[in-house]
Amino acid sequence: VCMKYDFDKIISRQGTDAVSVDGFRVYLFDNKDPLNLPCADSEAIPMWVADMEFATCPEIIDALKARVDHGIFGYTEIFNANIKNAFIKWAKTRYNWEVESDHIITSQGVVPALYDLIEYICKPDKKILTLTPSYSYFKSAADAKGIELLTTDLVRKEGSFFIDFEDIRLKIKNNKVSLFLLCSPHNPTGRIWTDTELRELGEICLENDVTIISDEIHCDILRKGNQFTPLAKLFPHSDKIITCMAPSKTFNLAGLMFAITIIPNTEWRARWIKNHFSSENPLSITAAQAAYASGHEWLKELTDYLDLNFEFLREYLAIHLPKAVFTIPEATYLAWIDVSAYFSKEENAALFFANNAGVLLEGGNMFVSNADGYIRLNLACPKSRLEEGLRRITESINNRATS
Repeated sequence: VCMKYDFDKIISRQGTDAVSVDGFRVYLFDNKDPLNLPCADSEAIPMWVADMEFATCPEIIDALKARVDHGIFGYTEIFNANIKNAFIKWAKTRYNWEVESDHIITSQGVVPALYDLIEYICKPDKKILTLTPSYSYFKSAADAKGIELLTTDLVRKEGSFFIDFEDIRLKIKNNKVSLFLLCSPHNPTGRIWTDTELRELGEICLENDVTIISDEIHCDILRKGNQFTPLAKLFPHSDKIITCMAPSKTFNLAGLMFAITIIPNTEWRARWIKNHFSSENPLSITAAQAAYASGHEWLKELTDYLDLNFEFLREYLAIHLPKAVFTIPEATYLAWIDVSAYFSKEENAALFFANNAGVLLEGGNMFVSNADGYIRLNLACPKSRLEEGLRRITESINNRATS
């Protein structure tokens, strides 16, 4: 396949303070687990944290260079409409979703926004509900604010994952739930919720006065032929749905700490503005604006490349780890793989693969609950690195089976 952009290039991140390679001992193992990698740290293959091993879109880099060449990085706020207009056009072009400019708030990331919004919406005696397996920071945010997190398990059938609406109804009915945290598309399973599923979930929550924060940070990274619908698009007259999006996952800009939060509720928006120092990083604004204005072609090639990586993974597992259960996800660059046939429930898969394969990945224990026996693999990397990572993973499992 002839591509304009180079996704095969290996770029070392050692010594750049990258969480994926310089921070894995702290984040994955809390500096406590008995780590004994079979290789130097620099030779370990990072397939865990959800950023990419690809350089960002060249159009973004060019915009950043031009901004750097300006030479002044003083106090900066968003005074003109350029960034909002670029995002509004992006949402309209990709999702046929009309976003009101006045509803847009920028933040230093989806997770920082979550921490604050939970505090605005939940009184101390109320509870939060979310789907499991779950992005771990949903629980961290609830814990940090002293709010109890209830969970409802996704049901696996026919190789996919489905929402148990009856369980959600019961949990909301029998508990003081005031907030539902939705991940859409879902991390870690990669499901794109259908419009029918989203409508049913939205109706259950809104009928019971439950606000929804929809974390849609993965929404741009879809397998070919799939479409994504923002939850709020289906409920245009409700102000009880907050949408979180960002260029960070889409364009590998997470370190620039910039996200778009759409808050239709006037009271919560006013509280946000009152409680937040409004200064912004000038490079973050520049990067986000360039991403939304000029990133479509790069994103198309990225998703084409990821589709090939996922197909390679599926074929590789079928041949080399036939007992692993895996379906190509509809969205994200994350593979959710059931390897329970090869591990006991008590085993720490992340520690096993670090020590025996020199591969850094996340085990099910990092996804709150309903995730025993799973690993999450990040496929946003050059194919050569994916091949080597899978070779090491397979070898480590097969060596144990024969020893």
